[in-house]
Amino acid sequence: MKFATKAIHVGNEPNLKEGGSGDVVMPIHLSTTFARSKVDEPTAGYEYSRSGNPTRYALEANLAALENGKYAFAFASGLAAITNILLLLHMGDHVLCIDDVYGGTRRLFTKVLLNFGLAFTFADFTKAQDLQEHVQANSKIIWIETPTNPLLKIVDIASVCKFARKKGILTVVDNTFASPYLQQPLSLGADIVVHSLTKYIGGHSDAVAGCVVVHDQTLAERIKFLQNAVGAILSPFDCYQVLKGIKTLAVRMERHNQNAQKVVAFLSTHKKVKKVYYPGLESHKGHSIAKKQMTGFGGMVSFELVGDCQKTIRFLQSLKIISIAESLGVVESLIEHPASMTHASIPKEERAKIGLTDTLIRISVGIEDEQDILEDIAQGLEKI
Repeated sequence: MKFATKAIHVGNEPNLKEGGSGDVVMPIHLSTTFARSKVDEPTAGYEYSRSGNPTRYALEANLAALENGKYAFAFASGLAAITNILLLLHMGDHVLCIDDVYGGTRRLFTKVLLNFGLAFTFADFTKAQDLQEHVQANSKIIWIETPTNPLLKIVDIASVCKFARKKGILTVVDNTFASPYLQQPLSLGADIVVHSLTKYIGGHSDAVAGCVVVHDQTLAERIKFLQNAVGAILSPFDCYQVLKGIKTLAVRMERHNQNAQKVVAFLSTHKKVKKVYYPGLESHKGHSIAKKQMTGFGGMVSFELVGDCQKTIRFLQSLKIISIAESLGVVESLIEHPASMTHASIPKEERAKIGLTDTLIRISVGIEDEQDILEDIAQGLEKI
């Protein structure tokens, strides 16, 4: 079954058995608990909705199929999913994380989990050979984002995972920016894939959600235990919302890609734009790797303006169609200033080390008419 077909049908198979209603869309199962005819036999495997729910099960089956995994787990947010992964660790364990990472991930690591005895190193690694100086004897996870947020660095998933496997280290790939339509890290050797489902997979700015996908049964059993024990599960209604969004994921990603390429072409030749970050550009440092491990370059574009922070803010506030907002990967075009929004929790000196300047802008190119997007950017640039 091809990707677009899986997105529409897996988890939404009509129940045509005797007594079944034949729904072609998975209903919202709001019941918090499930009656059983025998004390020691849960009905259809369901006991209590935190432990398992038919609507959540449908979404999880769909997500596993999209990532070519065997097991998926839906959480109340992307950060809840990330937290559950880190709960696999023990006091004293070390995590090596790509330096350019979502600000919320870095905040969780350094301002919350550091207090529980975990150690973190943030480093600029894009290939296996970059890891040697940063891996420690107590390293248990190598945390990858690719493309990264917001500088769109590309990490060679296959080479890093091969290195990690030899060392007995788990690899986690945050695949939010690419979506499973463009990139499938489990097939490249990753142990765990994590998503903010709020973004491309849900795609409509109407559900906050996250997920974890794995292939290994033992690892799945550990994550399933934590999902139930910690309880940060996704509600049936939000599961329904995400399932609905997934049905159009393939066609949306095609349009995101097309529109982003037009935006990149426009920005790359504009005199008020200092630099464009996009893995589809041949000048991008990770272009060849992205071309190898992705089926498209995505809808995320970052760029720096000529001038100062005030000019950058003025540009953002001059836009009429594109909304200034956090989040990304949705049908609406969204734009933000990382230094004062998504990455504001990172100290200025740390942002400088990464290369995240005060004139950097991140745009999530939506699926509106490309001409309207370009004209909005153009008129905004005229005002600075």
